Amino acid sequence: MSDLKVEISRRAALLGAGGAAAGAVLASSSSVLASAEKQGVLANPVARYGVGDFEINTLLDGVVPVGEPQKTFGMNVEAAEFEAVSTDNFIPADSFKTFFTPTLVNTGSELVLFDTGVGEGGRPARGNMRAAVESAGYSPEQVDIVVLTHMHPDHIGGLMEGGQPAFANARYVTGAAEYDFWSKMDPEANGVTKLMAKNVKPLAEKMTFLEDGGSVVSGVTAMAAGGHTPGHMVYMLESQGKQLLLAADTANHYVWSLAHPDWEVRFDMDKGAAVATRRKVLGMLASDKVPFVGYHMPFPAVGYVEADGDNFRYVAESYQLSL
Repeated sequence: MSDLKVEISRRAALLGAGGAAAGAVLASSSSVLASAEKQGVLANPVARYGVGDFEINTLLDGVVPVGEPQKTFGMNVEAAEFEAVSTDNFIPADSFKTFFTPTLVNTGSELVLFDTGVGEGGRPARGNMRAAVESAGYSPEQVDIVVLTHMHPDHIGGLMEGGQPAFANARYVTGAAEYDFWSKMDPEANGVTKLMAKNVKPLAEKMTFLEDGGSVVSGVTAMAAGGHTPGHMVYMLESQGKQLLLAADTANHYVWSLAHPDWEVRFDMDKGAAVATRRKVLGMLASDKVPFVGYHMPFPAVGYVEADGDNFRYVAESYQLSL
């Protein structure tokens, strides 16, 4: 071992010196770059898709982090199962984010908004749908029709702005059963009835009430999907042989509700009916391979449903609707 010699050529030595110098420059540059202030989460408020001749815009009203998810989802399963399913899907079992996503549809002749978000009381985290409409290239005054899938506050909160209708030139559409259920209750009975009295009832004279199978405009059909609320509706869009379902709150989480439709959700008023609706609607989407918008799916909230044994799997849209 004593006879071992290590020789370094002049060229290698120069290269080594150069490498060290380059490393010093990079280290210096890194320290400069690291001093720049982090900008935080970047929110993209609009995503746009094509369905036949229809232009579909999903609008991010807001997103909020929530703790203790099993107080909302999977209320009828053991904590160990909930944690195992969460781990298998690469999400934590102790927190989640919930998204709020109204949809704006340009049919070519009318601009139709489905649901209105949380409204001004939810800002800054939520209540940003009007700004998203403008980011999409439209103004609130251009909205011709506002469709309410159901009367929960995160869907009707944005109907008013500063005490005035937020969509000054719009007419309104909702399910007859949904409106009748809530409007017949004491306005002071709960948070929904209070907001109904403030935001929805003043617009009743401009409102059309649909039954199952009713038409909003040509190519937009109401489908009864009760359980989440008594008159909860979803809407099928059809244009040039293409379809997309606005599924509203049929499933409120892509794993803990959509993938496991039998798991109970706290906000479903009739939990048995909600499970039956999920199985019916998700089964249809899976078998017919129809894309859908889920109001609480991760933004931009557009995807597909795949059958997975007795359950389902959410497949996020990639580029299928932009070809």
